Amino acid sequence: MSQVHHVEFESPIGIVEITGTEKAVLSILFNEKSEVSSPISVNTPQVLIDCHQQLVEYFKGQRMEFTIPLESKGTEFQQKVWTALTDVPYAETASYGTIAKAVDSEKAVRAVGNANSKNKLSIIVPCHRVIGANGKLTGYAGTLPRKEWLLRHEKACRENQTV
Repeated sequence: MSQVHHVEFESPIGIVEITGTEKAVLSILFNEKSEVSSPISVNTPQVLIDCHQQLVEYFKGQRMEFTIPLESKGTEFQQKVWTALTDVPYAETASYGTIAKAVDSEKAVRAVGNANSKNKLSIIVPCHRVIGANGKLTGYAGTLPRKEWLLRHEKACRENQTV
């Protein structure tokens, strides 16, 4: 098995930890640490450096799409849900029901929510763009205030792009 590397950086909404191998990013998660303890080093694989750079660009409003090799482990259903999440356009939202329909499991709204909560590739696999059928923000492993910030950030950046 490949060696797993970790990199942390300070984002506008807290510390983000990127985990990956020489070949792919395995996770992008917010953590509740108060300071970065694993900055980029000479041993950091290029894929993690590239991911860090693209996330920095995202937070600056300069990037709306990512080109990082990703690797996620999950059930076949979870994989379908995570793929469907990547089809939700930047600065837009979809309901859990919409995602359930997209994966041909219209009645599996709760299962979609569960799969969404297991997504370890925050931001790049945009689980923050999934909202309740009533339009309200619901569940987000990275905390609801972060989810709200990410959605506002994307809308503001898209509006700035169209000016």
